[in-house]
Amino acid sequence: MDRSVALVTVTVMIGMIMAIIDATIVNVALSNMAGNLGASIDEISWVATGYILANVVVMPLNGWLTARFGRRMFYASSVAIFTLTSFLCGTATNVGLLIFYRILQGLGGGALQPTAQAILFESYPPERRGQAMAIFGLGAMVGPALGPTLGGYIIDNFSWPLIFYINVPIGILAFVMALAFIRDQSYIKRPENGIDWLGLGVMTLGIASVQYVLERGQRDDWFDSSTIMILSITAVVALAWFIRRQLRDPSPLVELHIFRLRSFSIGNMIGVVSGFGLYGLNLVLPLFFENILGFDAWQTGLALLPGVVGTAISMPIAARMLQQFSPRSLIAAGIIMFAYAAWAMGSLNQYAGFGDLLWPRTLQGFALGFLFVPLSTATLADVPKDQLASASGIYSLLRQLGGSIGIAVLELIQIRREDTAQSTLAGSITRHNPSVASMLHASHDSAATMHQIADEVLRNATMIAYADVFRISAILFLASLPLLLFMREPTRTIKSPVKS
Repeated sequence: MDRSVALVTVTVMIGMIMAIIDATIVNVALSNMAGNLGASIDEISWVATGYILANVVVMPLNGWLTARFGRRMFYASSVAIFTLTSFLCGTATNVGLLIFYRILQGLGGGALQPTAQAILFESYPPERRGQAMAIFGLGAMVGPALGPTLGGYIIDNFSWPLIFYINVPIGILAFVMALAFIRDQSYIKRPENGIDWLGLGVMTLGIASVQYVLERGQRDDWFDSSTIMILSITAVVALAWFIRRQLRDPSPLVELHIFRLRSFSIGNMIGVVSGFGLYGLNLVLPLFFENILGFDAWQTGLALLPGVVGTAISMPIAARMLQQFSPRSLIAAGIIMFAYAAWAMGSLNQYAGFGDLLWPRTLQGFALGFLFVPLSTATLADVPKDQLASASGIYSLLRQLGGSIGIAVLELIQIRREDTAQSTLAGSITRHNPSVASMLHASHDSAATMHQIADEVLRNATMIAYADVFRISAILFLASLPLLLFMREPTRTIKSPVKS
């Protein structure tokens, strides 16, 4: 690898991994923060929600901001914003300040992932872009899984501000390296027109509304909530108007004409599914480990670790195989392996231990490498260089929204299925049931025994719900396979820009 390319690679990966880990590391610290800051669980949840809202708003603007400020200055500024606000988050003395700082931090962090992907993709020659996406994928896929592990260790051994303070020295290093090694490209032209403030405002309103509905819908009982209903309508109207405006604008904020490239469109559809699996199951699995298996934060992190190892192993293998095999065949293999592993997770019970979790978690992680590397390479292969920043921003946004959809859908399924299973199981728990009657007869405290039985019913109902969630995830992954029939094999050369 050329030395300059290696330095650029290290630079962007440091910043990107820092931002991705921070998106998930907070989740295991929310209860600790709430107690320390005197906040309710509903209030403290905005520490995570606010960060994600800011992320998804800035991602689609990646292309325009890169052209406006230059790649070097835009990336370095994003790192600086993220680092400074990380320090401020650690100093927050009340939940309001912490939420405000997290939103600012999300604006900086949201730009780092798509910008890093665009820089890596264009820095490598076409025949080595699989390797570039493998390197990028190590951060994009491993980061979310490492976050809870690292966060659990910090919370168990130190205090919650440290999860923000550890970003400061890393961020300073990334900032200095960005100024030293990242260079602006001549083919990225500065926009001649000023910013479309109306379009920006409507886009922000639409995307933020979508993310809010997905993040808070389950908690607010979906469309029984007037807020969820109003924001759902707002999202549809605002985004429809924004898309129409962008398609007619000769200098759009978001370049939507790249969806005319079939591989880009199909790749994004599959990317939504991969985001569903990555983020959706990454939320469900820690809950399963803690609520059913009784793991603490550190044990949960250890249980997730085999998936991280599997992904780290498969990324370079997938990159090498991409030079010999069709991207579509590798993506199909990744989808099938992930679906098989998710289905196997549905066969676990409440007595499962680390040994039972080892191979399905390892296979899930291994599958993500085969899914992510060829998918990213094929999706971006035919995108012109001057539109890579826009394309990577859109790709990151849709993968993030796919994750939010996955989280919302899996939470809904889990809760509804748990209620149904509990009702069914509880129907047979009466004093006329021979097993129940025998337990009560042998007990000295019938009230305590009935309470114990009720707890066991709830635990079994929750286990049934999680098993269904894992299996439904497998089915949804397999349902994306037909999309591969419509994906073209990527060309090895960069085509001319897409015309509107």
